[in-house]
Amino acid sequence: MAGAKPDPGAGTGPEAKRDVSATAGMRRETGGWRAARWVRRAVQIAFFVFFVYLLFAALQRRAAFPYADFFFRLDPLAAFAPMVAARHWIGHLAPALITVALAVVVGRVWCGWICPMGTLLGWFRFRSARRLSARVPARFRVVKYVLLAAIAVMAALTSMTLLVLDPLSLLTRTATTSLIPGFDYVVTSAEAWLNGWGPGSSAVSWFEAHFRGNVLPVYQPHYSQAVALFLMFLAIVLLNAFADRFWCRYLCPLGALLGLFAKVQVLRPIVGDGCSRCAACARACRVDAIEAAAGGQADSAAGGQADSAAGASSKGAAGAGDAGEAAGPGARVVTSECTMCLDCLVACPEHEAMSFGLARRPGPWTTYDPSRRQFVAAVAAGAGAVALLGTGVWRGPVNPGLIRPPGAQDEGAFLSHCLRCSECMKVCPTSGLQPSLGQAGLEAFWTPVLTSRLGYCDFSCTACGHVCPSGAIPKLALEKKRKQVIGLAVIDRNRCLPWALDTPCAVCQEMCPIPDKAIILTGQHLITRPDGTQDYLARPKVVARRCIGCGICENKCPVAGTAAIVVQPTNPALASGGGLGGSAPQG
Repeated sequence: MAGAKPDPGAGTGPEAKRDVSATAGMRRETGGWRAARWVRRAVQIAFFVFFVYLLFAALQRRAAFPYADFFFRLDPLAAFAPMVAARHWIGHLAPALITVALAVVVGRVWCGWICPMGTLLGWFRFRSARRLSARVPARFRVVKYVLLAAIAVMAALTSMTLLVLDPLSLLTRTATTSLIPGFDYVVTSAEAWLNGWGPGSSAVSWFEAHFRGNVLPVYQPHYSQAVALFLMFLAIVLLNAFADRFWCRYLCPLGALLGLFAKVQVLRPIVGDGCSRCAACARACRVDAIEAAAGGQADSAAGGQADSAAGASSKGAAGAGDAGEAAGPGARVVTSECTMCLDCLVACPEHEAMSFGLARRPGPWTTYDPSRRQFVAAVAAGAGAVALLGTGVWRGPVNPGLIRPPGAQDEGAFLSHCLRCSECMKVCPTSGLQPSLGQAGLEAFWTPVLTSRLGYCDFSCTACGHVCPSGAIPKLALEKKRKQVIGLAVIDRNRCLPWALDTPCAVCQEMCPIPDKAIILTGQHLITRPDGTQDYLARPKVVARRCIGCGICENKCPVAGTAAIVVQPTNPALASGGGLGGSAPQG
């Protein structure tokens, strides 16, 4: 009441002193976890900045940056799938075992501390998420486990098609084909505008001298399906409107894999006997990994994550007890879903109600963990998908547009290794490597193909093999790479200027990088010009045994539209070192 004098004896008794002591201890503990959470955020930012740096450090380089595939080396899904599909150990991806060990010891720290995809999605927050997340059934979390099982089964049957859903591959592919080209286009447009302004031209010159080729690509990249790939990524981001980190909760197969290992997490957040069922931890958890006690405040909280957590608790198995957790009414942490963000430890208002320590039992099993029926269904779906993909029409004659990178001409071996990560496309100095769509069917969806009309295979470049994480494109020395036959140039005499129109042209012959020239100018063909004069004209022909199919002739051909000289897939005779027609020139 206003004007009332405070009781001089109040707050001086032993109970009050204990309360003050407990509050001070709680503040000290919470302050420690608050500092740890800031450390986590700093680590997240550091790894994300490093990821972005690697995107640009390996951009259009003839000599690949040695750590361009750093994150893929730590990705267990990207490591184990090609090992299973290829039936051999890939030592380059062995660091993924570190991530597995971390998951066993401290849970899904990859998801909450390291993964650039998870970090990016964590930054995109929508106000509607707290309200709508309660409407998304908890059982939908099983989808990511179904996808993981399908990936595993398909990999066992040598198909890597679903690796397009690996989060690192998805993010790298989007950045390579859409974000970086779009960013470069905006920069180039701004430079063009500034060049029309006096002081701006000098600033543009300075910027180009320092950043073009070091950070920005030398040439404007162009990729097919860029819009579709961007829209797919945008859809994943917009799903956050329904729940924070929707992808991580319900769809991410890598998160599912790490969640299985996190079931036996040794060090974890533990709910103690002092839990008052206030559900502060459940409200703070952005991935609803805490099942609040039935009848607690979570049941009456309006909207938000507490409702979702309480709903999950009512569906979960009875008996929340884990080693150190409240055995009856207290909340519990679902270790397979926890990303170790530490928000719950900061939010807990009760001293010693929640701690981080050693657990003696595996994490709780929930109703949205995969059942045997769901596992069998996923296995059947994966096997059926492989059967359908293996009997499609694309299994017939080789598509004339299917040109693989150097050293990757064994199609079966290539498809059983390729992660669909687009690292090779990112580093290609001419943007000649493009994500495939129909050239090799759905089984090879988004694997790299050389589209020579857009970009050729640089004669002085070995970068794609050196950045490939799984060895789908082998590492080749420059001299060996220059001898790799990936295709054969064929001249269309109905379109070629010297052949069809008696017009002098030697662009393909001049651009051919082979020392002995795979394209030669032969004969002195007598022609009559429209004015009645006569002249001798040399016409190009391809020496098949010399051609490696680099595609620069097709790329530089001056004929509009489809080039008058195109590269077709390698003939088996060429792949084995033979030639077509011996040393005779082929047109």
